[in-house]
Amino acid sequence: MTTKVLDRGALGRAGQGLSRRSLLTSTATAVALAPAAALAQSRAPAASPPPQVSEPRAGVSVDLVVNDRTRQLTIDPRTTLLDALREHLALTGSKKGCDHGQCGACTVLVDGKRVLGCLTLAVAVRGPVTTIEGLAEPGGKLHPMQQAFIDQDAFQCGYCTPGQILSAIGCVNEGHAGSDAEIREHMSGNLCRCAAYPHIVKAIDQAKGDMRS
Repeated sequence: MTTKVLDRGALGRAGQGLSRRSLLTSTATAVALAPAAALAQSRAPAASPPPQVSEPRAGVSVDLVVNDRTRQLTIDPRTTLLDALREHLALTGSKKGCDHGQCGACTVLVDGKRVLGCLTLAVAVRGPVTTIEGLAEPGGKLHPMQQAFIDQDAFQCGYCTPGQILSAIGCVNEGHAGSDAEIREHMSGNLCRCAAYPHIVKAIDQAKGDMRS
């Protein structure tokens, strides 16, 4: 009777259920996939940090002299003069048009000079502010420029009219109303989408005499 001698190494591998071929195949596969896994990990987007929540800015106290009346406000230091007038003082005559200083609808007078309210910080204002609400006299008599705009039919929709009137007053006060061409040049920063420009020029020409007398 022939006795078969088994290789102990083979017996151990058989007991583990893994052949030499299977071991080599699995090892080669793992080596081949390692670079791909590393590349995928390197391309994965990095986890973004949690968003930083900014603390609300503390309000600052501002004293504005508006239409001959001192008004005390506590506002965000980034508040524009236009927003201070409209949102905090309810003076909505000054209009928000482009909000980029391009249309002139927000024009007011600061110490008698034309200012774009949307580009001026309220905390930076150092002179008395005049808005369209402060032009008429206490008895109700209109400012000569207001009356001239009515007489010359210098508005249609009326949205730009407050800024046009304040800018027109500034134009006359600056001495830039000597001719129609000069008026057009120095009023060019105020846009009228209804195209009432010829009537606006006539209104300024009418009012400048009354304003200077």
